[in-house]
Amino acid sequence: MHELLSDTALDQLFRQARTFNAFLPKEVSDEQLRQLYELAKFGPTSANSSPMRVVFVKSPEAKAKLSPFMSDGNRAKTLAAPVTAIVGSDHAFHERLPQLFPHADAKSWFEGNQPLIDTTAFRNATLQGAYLIMAARALGLDCGPMSGFDNAGVDAAFFAGTAVKSNFLINIGYGDASRDLFPRSPRLPFDDACRIA
Repeated sequence: MHELLSDTALDQLFRQARTFNAFLPKEVSDEQLRQLYELAKFGPTSANSSPMRVVFVKSPEAKAKLSPFMSDGNRAKTLAAPVTAIVGSDHAFHERLPQLFPHADAKSWFEGNQPLIDTTAFRNATLQGAYLIMAARALGLDCGPMSGFDNAGVDAAFFAGTAVKSNFLINIGYGDASRDLFPRSPRLPFDDACRIA
């Protein structure tokens, strides 16, 4: 469990992985999406809260429902992607804590404290969305995460009657490196972003 991953694996996950704006016309199966979640769910969250909820938008009907809420710059590429994951945060996640964190009364830590619920839900669902991206890359898929949509509209269309709020979207598929792939932008060097105390 403590072996260093190969350079090939590190390239696939990080160094050579890119944000794709265009995808090949190749299907992503429901089974692949299940595998994706089955990997991502093991990433750590506060008190195992696991607040991420995902709608994988694949069907023409679901894409048509999502389309009106996309910004102009994101609409065409989202409609063309094999799958778009709507990553949401469940603001009633604490109701599941007796199941997910059974060795303590973690539900009581959150009851009646909406600011703590909201902060915990957003932070941990965002983390889980990042795990989803890494799981997709590990399975040989490419991603195009984005904002640029009407959150309230997406929530009404896909999460009505729930405590789930949309956070961000991820287009998923097999990236087309010949189209709309910009040169990699710079990253901050260690000394600009980090310090060892």
